[in-house]
Amino acid sequence: MRAGDLVELVRAPAALTVLGDTLAGMAAAPPTTRRARHGLLPVASACLYLGGMALNDYGDRDLDALERPERPIPSGRVTPGQALAVGTGLVATGVVAAGVASGRRGLGVALPLAACVLTYDLAAKDRPAGAVVMAACRGLDVLLGATPTSWRAAAPTAAVFFTHTLAVTALSRGEVHGTTSTVARCAVAGTTAAATATAAAALRPATARPAASRSGAVTRTLGALAATAGYVAMCLPPQLHAAEDRSAGAARAATGAGIQAMVPLQAAWTLRGGRAASTAVLAGALVAGRLLRRRGRKQVSIT
Repeated sequence: MRAGDLVELVRAPAALTVLGDTLAGMAAAPPTTRRARHGLLPVASACLYLGGMALNDYGDRDLDALERPERPIPSGRVTPGQALAVGTGLVATGVVAAGVASGRRGLGVALPLAACVLTYDLAAKDRPAGAVVMAACRGLDVLLGATPTSWRAAAPTAAVFFTHTLAVTALSRGEVHGTTSTVARCAVAGTTAAATATAAAALRPATARPAASRSGAVTRTLGALAATAGYVAMCLPPQLHAAEDRSAGAARAATGAGIQAMVPLQAAWTLRGGRAASTAVLAGALVAGRLLRRRGRKQVSIT
């Protein structure tokens, strides 16, 4: 298996959109509860995501042979056994990394998250509950970054990512045969709800701050609102187009935009929590993702 085939199998560029889930969850916690080892949590998220992508192709290998024969497994560039080994290995690595980073609490979230990943890829993807299972993956990934004392504070963040992912996943089912106006409009409603909740949260300080830092709080609020606007600008127009076009290409474009829009959405919540360093990491991830897509000799699907 060549390196390029592995990159395509796990949708490596898309992993950049998952790094901020745990950072958004951490932003709900007081700064005094953060530890250096928590820096492993984005790595755990990435491993779980990459592993899930490989298992996704393993589970879809027969269908892809008919609908997407250019993918690594049906094209013969990766064997089913290799995809299964890569997927399970990465998921296991993600669980271990979460345990190292947060101990029992990390394992208490990572294990259900891994179970949701496996359930979606191998059993629920094509069932009515599939989109809900995928949305639960994102919600749990956000909670993976929360501390024991900040789970309740991180719940609204997790709910927003659950809503956004539910909309994007439902729309992604039309990537091959096209979508419907109803599904696309539901995706628009999901994006609107996520943006509204994020903007409302940005207008409320995450923690009480002294008067001396009020100017900084205003800056953070404006930054969070700007990131929310960026999320809407990236995600909403392709969804509105899909509601009118309904073709497979329009659904695929809207799905890709929805995945990439995760990054400004994550930035809005990290800014709201006053995590400037985390926001800088997310900005770097957004730029890196665009460079990878532009420079790649072969377009790698992120869906």
